[in-house]
Amino acid sequence: MPKQATVPAEPNRDCQQCPRLVDFRSKNSETYPEYFNGAVKSFGTSDPKLLIIGLAPGLHGANQTGRPFTGDAAGDLLFDCLIEAGLALGNYAKHAGDGLILPDTLITNAVRCVPPENKPVGAEINNCRPFLKARIVACGNVKVLMALGKIAHDSTIRSFGLKLADYKFGHKAIHTMPNGLTLIDSYHCSRYNVNTGRLTVEMFRDILETCKSFMA
Repeated sequence: MPKQATVPAEPNRDCQQCPRLVDFRSKNSETYPEYFNGAVKSFGTSDPKLLIIGLAPGLHGANQTGRPFTGDAAGDLLFDCLIEAGLALGNYAKHAGDGLILPDTLITNAVRCVPPENKPVGAEINNCRPFLKARIVACGNVKVLMALGKIAHDSTIRSFGLKLADYKFGHKAIHTMPNGLTLIDSYHCSRYNVNTGRLTVEMFRDILETCKSFMA
């Protein structure tokens, strides 16, 4: 685990850490007043064996529903595959009240507020890293960290105070962390990656099966 965190594992909904994201959130509140429009908390069990780390809330996904990966194409793939793998129970209905349960899994993001064009800048990733670090520390029995994309991978590695050069991102790359945790990388399950064939449903299913093999 990273060293003991000094911030809470979940930011306040109206987190003020990043001026650009706060401004974007304010504009979204005017344009989409019915949306959640806040820092999105993690979703799943509080004592997971698997912690999935995404990039950031999507404008019309988690920023709308207030639940990671819920309401957009990335969530469609993620939750369908989690259910198929037995890592989620119930039916995914694209809203936070669908009753979906993650018995052994928790889903979070490297950046908790929606960024313009889904692209957080370095300072925003750095500002949000203490929450990621605290989230990992709070998961006392976690065995596997699954990073969706390079930003999630890099921020996770830096949460441990490690060098990126020693833990290079690659789809299905498996890293043994100094404390015995296993970090498994995957291309992000975004619509773009799926549409371009960079990530297929079969590839994502295989990654989840790999995660399960390290969860026992």
